[in-house]
Amino acid sequence: MILENYYQIHQNKILVSRQQASDFAKQVANDFNPIHDVDSKRFCVPGDLLFSLVLSHYGLSRSMKFVFSGMVNDNIQLIFPETDADEITISGDNGKDYLQLERRGETTKDPEVIERLIRIYVAFSGQAFPHILVPLMEEKGVMINPERPLIIYESMEIHLDRLDLESPSLQPSDQQLEVKGKRGKVALSFTFEDQGRTVGHGVKKMVLSGLRPFDTHSMHRVVEDYHRRMEQGGRSGAVASSHANG
Repeated sequence: MILENYYQIHQNKILVSRQQASDFAKQVANDFNPIHDVDSKRFCVPGDLLFSLVLSHYGLSRSMKFVFSGMVNDNIQLIFPETDADEITISGDNGKDYLQLERRGETTKDPEVIERLIRIYVAFSGQAFPHILVPLMEEKGVMINPERPLIIYESMEIHLDRLDLESPSLQPSDQQLEVKGKRGKVALSFTFEDQGRTVGHGVKKMVLSGLRPFDTHSMHRVVEDYHRRMEQGGRSGAVASSHANG
């Protein structure tokens, strides 16, 4: 299973180490956001990994919404309640809530179907920056802080017409950026395709903080640094065994 190397279970609580989170981000989600680095002072577990762990634990439902309410670090053990409820809260052993799940409709726990969806869903993260977000920021005349870039998930939604997915793919459909002062909210919409047919849709919403006027030179340096990180991650990933954390 894609996730088996990316978390630990301790006394029925889920714990993700910095190395596991960083590996998942870089090798599975192709996400090189600095906050997932092992040595990051603002380290957090990728939202795509939390999404994947929830699917693995509770199954894939026709309609699901994930709302993130806090950044999970490597010292927090997550509690996944054993329940069949339609609304579930994932909290930490510190008493703080980190994720709210709403689900509706038919549910499957077929591991092959769930893994197929996880793989295409988290791979979408690798397309967001710089390919989608940089043109959006330039259009709005704003950019993230090049010295302390921060992009985090706010929520995710998926809605499927059916669950018997054979060879699904994910196609971007629309992108929006709303700017309010130094904060921005991004909505990345997409459709699910399977064997030539549209079988669902969804949206990822992210928050950008520390916005300032767009500067082409500064943004170019951020993108170059990101590509350099990708190359370094690719070299280290080639040495490691295949890897599985948004």
